[in-house]
Amino acid sequence: MTTILFAAHPDRWAQYEAPLRAALAKAGLGDATLTCTAAPQQVDYIVYAPNSDVQDFSVFPRLKAVLNLWAGVETVVGNPTLTVPLARMVDDGMREGMREYVAGHVLRHHLGMDAHIKGKPGGWQPNAPPLARDRTVAILGLGELGTACAEVLLALGFTVTGWSRSAKSIPGVTSFHGPDGLTDCLKTADIVVLLMPNTPATENTLNADTLAALPRGAVVINPGRGTLIDDEALLAALESGQIAHATLDVFRVEPLPEDHPYWRHPNVTVTPHIASETRPETASQVIAENVRRGEAGEPLLHLVNRRAGY
Repeated sequence: MTTILFAAHPDRWAQYEAPLRAALAKAGLGDATLTCTAAPQQVDYIVYAPNSDVQDFSVFPRLKAVLNLWAGVETVVGNPTLTVPLARMVDDGMREGMREYVAGHVLRHHLGMDAHIKGKPGGWQPNAPPLARDRTVAILGLGELGTACAEVLLALGFTVTGWSRSAKSIPGVTSFHGPDGLTDCLKTADIVVLLMPNTPATENTLNADTLAALPRGAVVINPGRGTLIDDEALLAALESGQIAHATLDVFRVEPLPEDHPYWRHPNVTVTPHIASETRPETASQVIAENVRRGEAGEPLLHLVNRRAGY
């Protein structure tokens, strides 16, 4: 009999138990044992959050795969005791949430909504924004979430460019890749959206040099990872006017410390890591499908590339 250990913060078990059981039954795995406590020698799969108590995977002799509850795997991918396949979480709820966050904030900056929301009496300046087709949005990171955001922005009429480490092809998106491609992508971007994973190769992707490559007055939106931006360089670019505004959802330290300059800066919007959340109902369907695939000897969905780190 297949045994699935749910290894995450205790309050998550209450949220996931019912939808996971339902998803497993729907996938034809209704006889599987789903538990938050199991003898290590009985465990075949671990549904995993990196902040759980499970840190040593070598004690699970039957383990076939670890199914991460989070999109980010940076805190587990390098664990030397983890020798079985690792899958990251990408579910429909996560895609939809990120798509809505990015589209909402791109439209906000494109339409100049802040000037009207915060406007003063007598500030009548009827300056219409350009059409979306005349505004270029660059998406750095063309994985599952980046692709979903590119598609919705294209549907809204924006000119969309994208950059990734390796070549990608998305209909309607002008794509760049590699170190030289990053500068080419940035130099035409009115709005840049960061959706890359947290790896040594992506740290400080936006730094003094790459921020300077953007057109003056560009907007930065970061719902990806806090490490993607050199904070000091971004603050300097905001002060100089090189960057007009930064909307930031993720940070190197979370919650963002109360004394951090981002809180006080008039051209920074801080949101509390809400761009996209893993939803138990949709995430459970992905987990159940991966268990089904594992039992059938099929490739897992969203398998992590250990060498790349995501």
